[in-house]
Amino acid sequence: MTTADGPGTRPTTDEQQLADLGYKQELARAWSGFTNFAISFTIISVLAGTFTTFAFAWQNGGPIAASIGWPVLCALVLMVAFSMAELTSRYPTAGGPYWWAYDLGGKGWSWMTGWFNIVGLVGIVSSVAYGAATFLNATLGLYAVDILGVNFADGEHILSETWLLFFLILVVYTLVNIFGDRILALANNISVGWHVLGVAVIIALLVFVPDDHQSASFVFGERTNNSGLHDGSTTNLGFWLLVLPIGFLLAMYTQTGYDASAHTAEETKGAAISAAQGVWRSVFFSALIGWLVLLAFLFAATDEQAVSDAGGFVGSIFTSALDTWAAKMVLIIATIGQIFCGAAGLTSASRTWYAFSRDRGMPGWALFRRVNADRVPFNAVMGVSVFSLIIAIPALFGENNIPFAFFAITGICTVGLYLAYIIPIYLRLRKGDDFKPGPWNLGRRYKLVNTLAIVFVVLVVYSLNLPYTPAGLPWNDGFDASLVNYTPLAIVVPLIFGVWYLVSAKDRYQGPVRTLEEDVVTRD
Repeated sequence: MTTADGPGTRPTTDEQQLADLGYKQELARAWSGFTNFAISFTIISVLAGTFTTFAFAWQNGGPIAASIGWPVLCALVLMVAFSMAELTSRYPTAGGPYWWAYDLGGKGWSWMTGWFNIVGLVGIVSSVAYGAATFLNATLGLYAVDILGVNFADGEHILSETWLLFFLILVVYTLVNIFGDRILALANNISVGWHVLGVAVIIALLVFVPDDHQSASFVFGERTNNSGLHDGSTTNLGFWLLVLPIGFLLAMYTQTGYDASAHTAEETKGAAISAAQGVWRSVFFSALIGWLVLLAFLFAATDEQAVSDAGGFVGSIFTSALDTWAAKMVLIIATIGQIFCGAAGLTSASRTWYAFSRDRGMPGWALFRRVNADRVPFNAVMGVSVFSLIIAIPALFGENNIPFAFFAITGICTVGLYLAYIIPIYLRLRKGDDFKPGPWNLGRRYKLVNTLAIVFVVLVVYSLNLPYTPAGLPWNDGFDASLVNYTPLAIVVPLIFGVWYLVSAKDRYQGPVRTLEEDVVTRD
């Protein structure tokens, strides 16, 4: 990769470059390159994804799904990030993927990419907030908090109590994004330190507090199949092709949201390089730190039955392997990290909602494309918050206090985001040498990198649409609708918007609207 000026590039200021793409500078450009990196690093959040989706790997594949699956999958994620970084450098706009798709393929590609991105980002906000609520509930339970008639330690009404905490956390996210733009930028910077130091503390606790640890052969060789599929086998072809891939959600879900560096490019100084580097660096450092965290989990998981009985919930490792004070500390560190993550996720999602509205892609675009006196897209923030709340309502229901709707949201947002990522990458590959790169580019290596990225996303879509359990299949005895994997909705819902586009929106949506000429556009 290179950051030197290459073919098709020229020195320019951020505002001039944005003007070349047709936009006025409306958002406040106050973020440094580090802050841009920090928001993606915060959204990826190894204190969120590795904690909340560890159960998928434990139940579907076992230790090898995390110890070996994580680094292999993260290497492929990095191919996606490199590809997106090149596009960010060429098009440093808040629209991100849907803007790239328009310039490379046309308005139809842009429309579909935008809706996949919106579905994925709203799902990220909702799922991270719910994950933070889950860990906050567990923390309050360890402290035996009983307030206003809500007893977090009694083990009852867990789903309703978690949803209440989810609602309160979402309110905090919204307020910070509306009234604390400067605070938000500072929080993202602080978040990096919190994640790095927090991870170091958690690893130290898991290494030094337990009396015993698992062997390396267990961590790197043990296989588990608690899915109920294929009679619990860990050796047949079904395990490798239909069970283990479900465990890949751990890495796939965690390593999402790094498009935030692209969505906040209009708020970043030196965006053509800084935002591009923010995309891939956030993935690289999260992959490295996340692997160390997962290894610490696995070596400390000496009570395998306790973890399996808890459905693979990572908190069971802390409570079974650590003293109470240490378990509390781990949960507190993780919960605060997840709150940082969700607030940054709302920032990214609202910027995408705002940008897509600016280009008339959203219903009510005239409302959502406005910014307030503080140059914050207030209406877009509210829109994302409300829909994040709505899609989490099914999490009030579940079985054995397990909110299967939460698992569905994680799958839906992961698939939606990666489809949004890969469409412009495919179009860039199709463009070939006619593509004019920005100052940060892949050079001649784009063919290999783009191809590996496409292969990975095919694996994502395949893995996350597999059934989680036999009871989630309608033709099996004991079918339970709450156990169905609803991830295919990540494809079906945007396809509905595709039909909408063909029926009417194609006449209204013309791709990015040049705001420098908006008076003419509005009059027309």
